[in-house]
Amino acid sequence: MLLSIEFWWHSLPSFEKTLWTIALLFSFLLLLQVILSIIHGDHDHASGHSDSYVEHDQGIGYQFFTLKNMMAFFTMFGWVGIAAVSEGIGYGKAACIAFASGVMIVVLLALVFKKVSELRYNGVMQIQNAISKTGSTYLFIPPNRSGMGKVHIKIQGTLQELFAMTDDDTEIPTGKLVRVKSIINERILLVTLAENLLSL
Repeated sequence: MLLSIEFWWHSLPSFEKTLWTIALLFSFLLLLQVILSIIHGDHDHASGHSDSYVEHDQGIGYQFFTLKNMMAFFTMFGWVGIAAVSEGIGYGKAACIAFASGVMIVVLLALVFKKVSELRYNGVMQIQNAISKTGSTYLFIPPNRSGMGKVHIKIQGTLQELFAMTDDDTEIPTGKLVRVKSIINERILLVTLAENLLSL
């Protein structure tokens, strides 16, 4: 069995080896992330603080460049690429199809999380209860309301992941303690670095 797998692997062209490596590696990481999310609750603990907020346009409420999206993109890219090659499609065209499929899954996730976010804010949680509470940054928050980050904060006994902005002159890095000052547009937390309050 092992010899046949080894023979099959060595017989593959480099492009197909790359696709199989991407597909298997990111499928494993995605599965691991899902399992950890189930164990620890659906608050993205599995991805820790690895997500990076790259898009600073405050008009966009969903970050495309996150660890979970990267795993979903490459998982789809790998398996669709393998399927395309197995159907006799050329490498160049297969790569284009795989790339398009990866982008489509990220866009689909954006739509799903947007709907989930809308349900969250329209549900029983009262975001006003976050005022004066302390939380920690999950995605760093740009200074002077130049963009949005995210914070983990406990509201009504439940840990929530919410969008946040700050009036501070410097960005608030990931993992820092913050205090909620007020609510913007009924759904975005206005926070300040907790150390700033201690220094007053």
